[in-house]
Amino acid sequence: MNIVKFFKDVSRELKKVSWPKGKELTKYTITVVSTVVFVTIFFALVDVGISSLLELIPE
Repeated sequence: MNIVKFFKDVSRELKKVSWPKGKELTKYTITVVSTVVFVTIFFALVDVGISSLLELIPE
């Protein structure tokens, strides 16, 4: 398989893709960003909690 055929196939497949419209794209972007923020805050809190518990353990 040569590189030219590969890119022709990729181009053909991308024409079949149903791309989101403006409102859909905005909705998806807000969903992704809010999920990332939530997961970041969650893991930050878990990290602080575990660090606090480890500090209670005497050496």
